[in-house]
Parts: sequence; C-alpha cells; structure tokens
Amino acid sequence: MKKIPLGASDLLVTPICLGTMTFGEQNTEAEAHSQLDYALERGINFIDTAEMYPVMPRAQTQGETERHIGSWLKKSGKRSEVVLATKVAGPSGMKWIREGRNNLDATNIRAAVETSLQRLQTDYIDLYQLHWPSRNVPIFGQIAFDPQAERAAVPIEETLAALGELVKTGKIRAIGVSNESAWGVAEFIKQSELHGLPRIAAIQNCYHLANRHYETALDETCFRENVSLLAYSPLAFGQLTGKYVRDPGVHGRLTIFPPTWSPRYLRPAVQEAARRYAALAEAHGLSATQLALAWCYSRWFVASTIIGATSLAQLKENIDAYEVKLSDELVAGVNAIHHEITNPGQ
Repeated sequence: MKKIPLGASDLLVTPICLGTMTFGEQNTEAEAHSQLDYALERGINFIDTAEMYPVMPRAQTQGETERHIGSWLKKSGKRSEVVLATKVAGPSGMKWIREGRNNLDATNIRAAVETSLQRLQTDYIDLYQLHWPSRNVPIFGQIAFDPQAERAAVPIEETLAALGELVKTGKIRAIGVSNESAWGVAEFIKQSELHGLPRIAAIQNCYHLANRHYETALDETCFRENVSLLAYSPLAFGQLTGKYVRDPGVHGRLTIFPPTWSPRYLRPAVQEAARRYAALAEAHGLSATQLALAWCYSRWFVASTIIGATSLAQLKENIDAYEVKLSDELVAGVNAIHHEITNPGQ
C-alpha cells in the first residue's frame, strides 16, 4: 500500500489507518493482536488510539486500548514498522482521567504523554493529537456555535509550547488536532508561526456520507495550510453499513451502548440517509459498506481513513473496499442524496 506524507512532517502513512477504540471493550487482547497482525499483513502502517479508549468510556477500562497495543508492540517487535498515533483528552466529566482536571496545559499534557508511553511500551509517539479543544466549540453532534457556552480555556500558544518541549525531548515526533474547527486550525498555525512552535501536521475529524461538514471550510483551510485530514467514523458508528436498516435491533455499538452516548448517529435523518445510501449502493452492485468507505478513500482531501472493526471479517471487508472505484454516475447519486439530506450526522 502506498505511503503519503502527513502534512509537513516527516511521517509517511498509509491511506488506511487502523482505529482501535474497540480494543478492551468489544475486542479482547488476543483479538486486538490479531487485528494488528492482519493490518500489517495488508500493508497498513498507521495505528490510531487515545488515552481515554476504549469506548464507551468507563473508569474500569480506561487505558486498556493502549495497553493492548503496547503488549502487541512488545511481543511483535514491530515498533519501527508502524506510525503510532494517540491523543490527550481535553476538558470532560471523566473524573477517572487525572481526577477530571484533564485540560490542555503543560502539566496535563506531560502526564498524559508519560502514562501513554508506559501503556504503549514505547519511548516515543509518532503523532500526538489533542482529542478535542480546550475552548468552547461545537463538537460531538453540536451543530451551532453557542457564545453563551464560553468557558475558561488554555490558550493555544500555551498548549503548543508544552507540545514543543515534548518534541524537543523526542517523546513526540509530530502533533495534530482533533474535532477542530477552521478557526482553530488557522489559530494553531498562526501561533506556531508567531512563536516558533511546532506546526500541526494533521486534523482528525468526523467525515462520512452523512457528515460532510469538513467540506464547508476546513477543506480549503487545511489544503492551504498543508494539514492532513484523518477521517474518523467513516461508517457513522455502523449506520452506513446498512445493518441497522436491515435490523434496527442488530447487535452493534448503537444497540449495546446507551442511546444518550452518541445520539447524533440515531437521528431519524441519519437513519433515512443510511437507507438511501444503502439502496444506492445495491443499485450499483456494491454493499453499503463498500460505498461508504470507497467514498472516503477517494476524496482528494482525505489523507487517511480510520477504520475500526470488531472481527477480522469486518476488517478484511473494510480494507478490500480500498479497491472499489466509484463511477461518475454513482458519485452523482451520492451528491443528490446529500443535497436532499445534508449532514444529518454532523
């Protein structure tokens, strides 16, 4: 599989990234190791995780995903063959992560990096990402910016300075953001240039057929600033596989986890969009999964698509979809549905 540079960094990554947030909850350690082995066999060199994983987040399991990856790295001896990405949690109600004082200041970032390194059993992280911003910004299903929700936040310059110290020590090779806005990306670039601090190489944001919000401003911003998009949730928590269309009660993340956790994927408009895209895929001889992933794989602004699976069969299907080519007619059909049901999963 080809490798492409991540932003202006020296990291070379494959256009498919193995997402791991099921490791430690829906997948055992042995299953996690099998997925990692298989991904490398298929040519994938990019692994993404986070300190708060697995999902759904719980005190009892927090950090298990990194531990499973760490035990695999130690057993396999393949640390030098992979580009390893993880994330630091921003402000949240998760009291079990640094007693709920997890913000993006120097103290928290240093503590997060050290504990991630221990769990991952490595002495460096290739791409270190801010999981979500310190400041008030609409994320995780919030559609509009609300100035009434303003709160005290760690200045971006301060966060960059803390990351810069860790880059100097060699514990981090490159940095990125996640769940960010166009303003946020521009401000990170501005502060890095003003103060000679590390420049973000990537942004990890939600992007899929039912959420193309990235195309409204972030696409131009990231193109002009050379920031690579890592598209997460390309199957919209499984909605875009069509399995919930066929059986709303099927075993999956949207039925085994509380509906209050990720309600954006359960909106009626998302369900209708999933039905429409599944029918379009079938009409063109594809599965719904193939259409959804081939869409992400083929977009010019997506550097790498983060795929996750709970079985090797699912993982194989997800990787195989990279070979699917979308016809102009099929792309037109996707855009027609998008114009009628625009970004219901935003």
